[in-house]
Amino acid sequence: MCSVVNFNINGYHYKLPVIYGTFCEKAINISKLRESTGFITFDPGFKNTGITKSSISFIDGEKGELLYRGYPIEQIINQCSFIETSYLILNGELPNTAQLKSFSEKIKKFNSIHKEINKILDNIPNSYHPMGILSFLTHILDAFINNSLREEDLYLHLLAKLPILAALTYRKKIGLPPTYADPHLDYTSNLLKMFFSIPNQSYELNPIISDALNKILILHADHEQNCSTTTVRLLGSAHAGLFASISAGMSALWGKLHGGANQAVIEMLEAILKSGGNIKKWIEKAKNKKDPFRLMGFGHRIYKNFDPRAKIAKKVAENVIQQLGISDPILELAKDVERKALQDSYFLEKKLYPNIDFYSGIIYQAIGIPKEMFTVMFALGRLPGWMAHWKEMKLNKDPIGRPRQIYIGYKKRNIKKK
Repeated sequence: MCSVVNFNINGYHYKLPVIYGTFCEKAINISKLRESTGFITFDPGFKNTGITKSSISFIDGEKGELLYRGYPIEQIINQCSFIETSYLILNGELPNTAQLKSFSEKIKKFNSIHKEINKILDNIPNSYHPMGILSFLTHILDAFINNSLREEDLYLHLLAKLPILAALTYRKKIGLPPTYADPHLDYTSNLLKMFFSIPNQSYELNPIISDALNKILILHADHEQNCSTTTVRLLGSAHAGLFASISAGMSALWGKLHGGANQAVIEMLEAILKSGGNIKKWIEKAKNKKDPFRLMGFGHRIYKNFDPRAKIAKKVAENVIQQLGISDPILELAKDVERKALQDSYFLEKKLYPNIDFYSGIIYQAIGIPKEMFTVMFALGRLPGWMAHWKEMKLNKDPIGRPRQIYIGYKKRNIKKK
C-alpha cells in the first residue's frame, strides 16, 4: 500500500501522507496542505473529511455493517444488555461478571439528583420541548456534581442521572409528580418505572417492554462521526466540560434531520393515514424534486445498503406489537410504505432504504412513549457513545476544531458617509 500521494499544483510537485484504517479505509492527510501549497479543501457537510482517528464504532456503508469495538451489532443485540454495551463502548472490552457487577453497582450509587434540580424544573415553561429541557438540565448538572471527582465517575454519574432527568421531563409534561430510582431494578426496568409509575399504585414491570427498550437503546449507542457526536467532540476540543459537551450534543440530536427524524416519521405516517392511506400518491410526491415533501426514514448518508439497525428495529417492532397484542395501523402502514417504496426503481437506483428512524418511533409508541419524547429516548441510548468520543478526544489530544472557509463577500472597502 502506498504511503504517500503525489500530485501537482501549478507546476509544483507535492507529496501528502496516506493514513490507513483497520479495514484498509484510506485517507489523505491534508493537515499540512495549506502550509505547503496555499490551498485548502472545500467539502460542504464534511462528506469526505475525517476529523479524527477512532476505535469506538465502524460502519461499512456498502455492506450494511455496524461494529461496536469490533463486535457486529447483530451479536451485541442478542447477547448483551445496554449496560454491558455501555461498558464496552466506554472501556473498549466487554465486562466480565465481576466488572459488570461493579459497573452496575456504581451507577446505582449515583442514582439520585440534587433537590434543587426539581425546583429548577418547576420554573421551566411546560410548553418547552422535552429535548430543550433535557439539554438544559444536563448542562446544569455540572453545578451539583463535585468537579474533583475522577473522570470515570463523571461518566457513571451521567449514566445514572440522565434517565432520572428524562423521567422528570416526561412526568412534568403530563402532570405527574417526580419519581425516584429503584436500586433493586436493572437499568431499563428502572427507567420504565420512573417514567410510568403512578403514585399510590404498584407498578408491574413487563419484560417484553423492558427487552424492547433495552434493544432500541443498544441500537442507538454509537454511530461514528454523526452530527451530534462531532458536536460533542468539537466542544470537547475547546476544553468544554463533559456536561456542557453532552448538552450540546443533545441540541444537535434535536434537529429534525438527525435524532428528530423518528418523530418526523410517525408524524408523516399519521398524515398519510389521515389522508386516506394512498401510499402511491405520497411516494410520487417524494420523487418530485419541486415538492417539499420528503419520505422520512429513508436513506442515509453513510449506508448505501440496508441500515443493519433498521432490520433489527423492524423485528423488535413486530415482536413487541405482536406479544403485547397491539393492533397498530401505523406499523402496518409503515411496512406497506417500505414494500412499495422498494418496488420503485427511483428508490432502488438512489439506494434509499429504510433507516433506523423508520421503525424506532413505532417501538417507542408501542411501549407508551409519546412522540415528543422520542428524541429524548434516542439521547439516552446515544449517551455512552457521546461519552466515549469525549474521552477518546482527550486521550488523542485532538487539537481544537477550527474549520476554514471560502470567503465570498465584499472585497476590502471604505465607509463613505453622505
